[in-house]
Amino acid sequence: VVTRDDVEESLKAVFQFVKDKEQLLQDLRSQIEETKKIIAEKQRERDYWLEYKNVGSQIHAEKISSLEKDIAEVKCELERTEEYYREALKVVKEENQKLFDRHMKLLSEEALKNAVGYLDKHCRREIEENEWLKEEVKIYRKAHSDLEASVQLLEEENTSLVAKLIDIKLQHLSV
Repeated sequence: VVTRDDVEESLKAVFQFVKDKEQLLQDLRSQIEETKKIIAEKQRERDYWLEYKNVGSQIHAEKISSLEKDIAEVKCELERTEEYYREALKVVKEENQKLFDRHMKLLSEEALKNAVGYLDKHCRREIEENEWLKEEVKIYRKAHSDLEASVQLLEEENTSLVAKLIDIKLQHLSV
């Protein structure tokens, strides 16, 4: 025997089951809508990247290669400019050093003249004699080195002559 309460409970269970199924169906529909939106978004993104792959990437590749060439040219130009300025700096330093040396030489000569001007006659004469002696020492040193070279040559010649003489004597002895 089925009672009214049993039927009501059964109807309530069926009603709740239908209501749950409708809720589930509604949830599934909303998930389907979300999935469709995501798919559409991904499809747009895919279309964008396909278009980029077919057209845009070539344009960017050309731009990249052009920029790389420009970078290489700028680097080359920079190296040439750097070398030019390095050489120019070297030349300027050498020129400055020459000017400085010449200026210092002139200053030292002028200072020497001024110092000699303040000396008495006896000191001036000693300085002049000192200069003369320096020149004489140079001459004697040159003559000394020339004589040493001549002596060395004569010694070598004498040594070779003595060696020849000994060889001749040895030949005569063996005969």
